[in-house]
Amino acid sequence: MSKRLSHGMGLEPVEPDWPALTEVEVVALLKSYGHTDARLTWHSPRPFSAAALVQTAGDELFVKRHHPSVRTTTQLAEEHAFLDHLALHGAPVARVLRDASGRSAIERDGWTYEVHSKAEGLDLYRDALSWTPFQHNAHAFAAGAALAQLHRAAEGFDAPSRSTDVLFSNLNLFGAQDPIAAIEATFPHSSALAEYLQARPWKEALSELHLPLQRHLLPYLDRQPALWTHNDWHASNLLWSEDGPQAQVVSVLDFGLSDRTFALFDLATAIERNLVPWLELDQGRTAVADLDALDALLQGYASVRPLSRDDLLALAALLPLVHADFALSEIGYFHGLLGSEENASLAYDNYLLGHTRWFLGSEGQRLLDHLRQLATRTN
Repeated sequence: MSKRLSHGMGLEPVEPDWPALTEVEVVALLKSYGHTDARLTWHSPRPFSAAALVQTAGDELFVKRHHPSVRTTTQLAEEHAFLDHLALHGAPVARVLRDASGRSAIERDGWTYEVHSKAEGLDLYRDALSWTPFQHNAHAFAAGAALAQLHRAAEGFDAPSRSTDVLFSNLNLFGAQDPIAAIEATFPHSSALAEYLQARPWKEALSELHLPLQRHLLPYLDRQPALWTHNDWHASNLLWSEDGPQAQVVSVLDFGLSDRTFALFDLATAIERNLVPWLELDQGRTAVADLDALDALLQGYASVRPLSRDDLLALAALLPLVHADFALSEIGYFHGLLGSEENASLAYDNYLLGHTRWFLGSEGQRLLDHLRQLATRTN
């Protein structure tokens, strides 16, 4: 049997951080859901949890297991409430299942579990890493339209921000008036992040790279209506109607980073996740943004939710910082929970600092100038 590997921080697969799900534990878990048998048919290579597709006598399910330091049952229930709202309002999301006691998140044997019905559609990007491109610009258009449709379905969900303090994607830190003070305020309950940063000249680095950009962004943030968003909109989190350029999005997966942010944060994240080949940059090569795919993504989004001149300028101001809060949360995860100094340093040097530095260079400015030029042609 071949060794099971996981997606890592680079191009090469790595040993998984978490042990794979076993049929014994899944069978035991699913008894409370009314299933007496289970056969694991596929293991997800995603890195932050262990997950698998499971065939039962009557249904095909998706089971996911988290370390409780990553997600507690309460934190998962916050995510599941959002999924329930989306499903109620017509969004194509997999159904969250409840056990016989009505629980959507289960604490069992020192782990946290969730169970979903299998989502419909073809998994055309099953093996794709984050930061890898769409196969077709038509897919970019379809993904943009699907994101806008999701945002419509999300309207009216007014829950507060998630309670998790590890592996989160929002702009609560870099959207604050004083990001450095906001980061320091997290240290009492984010000791791993505090410990890692104290050995780095992080204040000087952020003051040089991030804070001038953040001051330019702040006026735009005041005009953004709050909205719960997906925050990991990559082609691999979408299922498709067919294999080819005519494919449409039929299901949206993986709301593990969803939180209360705003629509343009989600759209900027989609640009950052799909349209800049960051892994090329990490290999010492030039990362060239795909502006044709960018146009297609934006056109797809605007076909459902029109984008104004101010929206496009806000996107240009937001993009160099959209990753920053998540990068800090990854540092805490890798340094504190996994004890991986290599990955913590990749999150700090290559991700937190490197991505913002790229936006200040010629290729990043080419992307941002393109958005500004689009803004001049938009009402």
